[in-house]
Amino acid sequence: MNPIAFQLGNLKIYWYSIFILIGAIIAIFLFLRSAKKEKIEEEFSINLLFYGIIIGIIGARLYYCLFNLDYYLANPLNIIKIWEGGLAIHGGIIAGGLWFIYYSKKHHKNVWQILDFASISIIIAQAIGRWGNFFNQEAHGIVTTKEALRDLFIPNFVIEGMNINGIYYYPTFYFEFLWNLLGFVVLLILKKKKVKTGKIFGVYLMWYSFARFFIEGMRTDSLWLGPIRVAQLMSLILFIAGLVIIILRSRKEDKTNAR
Repeated sequence: MNPIAFQLGNLKIYWYSIFILIGAIIAIFLFLRSAKKEKIEEEFSINLLFYGIIIGIIGARLYYCLFNLDYYLANPLNIIKIWEGGLAIHGGIIAGGLWFIYYSKKHHKNVWQILDFASISIIIAQAIGRWGNFFNQEAHGIVTTKEALRDLFIPNFVIEGMNINGIYYYPTFYFEFLWNLLGFVVLLILKKKKVKTGKIFGVYLMWYSFARFFIEGMRTDSLWLGPIRVAQLMSLILFIAGLVIIILRSRKEDKTNAR
């Protein structure tokens, strides 16, 4: 499979970059629409998103490089080659999340509301971005057989895309795509039900982390910290954080209703 979508002279345009861009555009559209309904200034939203996307990408890349430090110290120029893959979602969530909190507080906005909007936007961007992994033939799972993949009702083009040098692999990127797509629907339902601000963000952390913990166990390209898969450790931490957020926001809601 060719990871390059097309070329403009010597400039190579990778599928990975295209899907990241598509995901970002959809995320921006959804966030701006939600912010507009809540009468949040457009200038604030645009600045928040513009720098948030840049910081998120930098965070995702640095996180990935940190756990491949020996390679990138020996090949520092490769750090900027994000179009070839190597963006760790957890790094993006942490860096982008910190920026959203900082900028929202600086401009006296409801941080929980902003994080709720961001969660709905991010999870669909994550789902779309995973297709970049497909074209790079990365973020796949352990070796399997074509028959086993067919038994899982996986589309044939995905199965054949996971045929790498004659060997079939589990398309863990596809599993995560489906889970995130379903999560997007769940978060939209919660938004429609007007749950307490902050709960959507908490559910997002729990929803994504739950699946990522198990999917990561199938992957062959995990980042490691000694004997521990870094993504599984971060998934556990973020799952607990999401649960704590939901509990605390629920308690605050109960106190408000009791007044």
